[in-house]
Amino acid sequence: MVATAALAEPVSVRHIQQPMHRFMVARSGDGRTIASGEFSQVVQGDEVTMRLTYHFVDGSIDDETTTYRQQGTFRLVRDRHIQKGPFFTKPIDFTVEAATGLVTSRTIDRNGRTHTESKHMNLPDDLANGFVGTLLLNVPYNTAPFRVGMLVPVGGGRLIHLLISSVDEQTVHLAGQTFKATVFRIHPELGGIVGVIARLIGLQPKDVMVWVLEGEDPAVAVIVGQLGGYGPVISSDLVGTSFGK
Repeated sequence: MVATAALAEPVSVRHIQQPMHRFMVARSGDGRTIASGEFSQVVQGDEVTMRLTYHFVDGSIDDETTTYRQQGTFRLVRDRHIQKGPFFTKPIDFTVEAATGLVTSRTIDRNGRTHTESKHMNLPDDLANGFVGTLLLNVPYNTAPFRVGMLVPVGGGRLIHLLISSVDEQTVHLAGQTFKATVFRIHPELGGIVGVIARLIGLQPKDVMVWVLEGEDPAVAVIVGQLGGYGPVISSDLVGTSFGK
């Protein structure tokens, strides 16, 4: 029997997030190290601000800062995602203010001039820009497939859904310790004519796989997927992570 995915809705808080500082390493499909990452998280009351920055060996930067509230359920406050440099064929600077619905895109033309476009959108309560990993820390291994909203930087901002399913359990080694990890699959649902066109021209985003360490202090250990929903698939791991039997 195949479980039916629930409609998108906010995820309940099971693990209160605490301040932390961790380091990541990103590798290409052939195992080459292509970027080093740094993750930081600060907490003020029920508001959490997290930042994940990747510095690529070719000088490119992927930098995302997200603020959300953890009070009963998780709710996005704001998210800003910047990608620039030769690794990214389409640079982005995309900001979402969830409370006001203000969405801002900044682009640079061939002459180096910055163009800013802002618009207001009706955004859902389950919007998960920037903190999908945090949500995965708060759902059990045997959770039924569920959806969350995601605003992607297409046409000034387009709302899609991510279908999230737990698909496996594996053993992961980290810093000399052995953990069980839940493996989640994240499938972008573009829907409608946009999805049809994306498949036809080969721009349908690939599924993302995420390994979440189980236990009282869960953590995202490995992410395999595209940065920003396009481009090559890379693996991003907590430093010191390896798979085992």
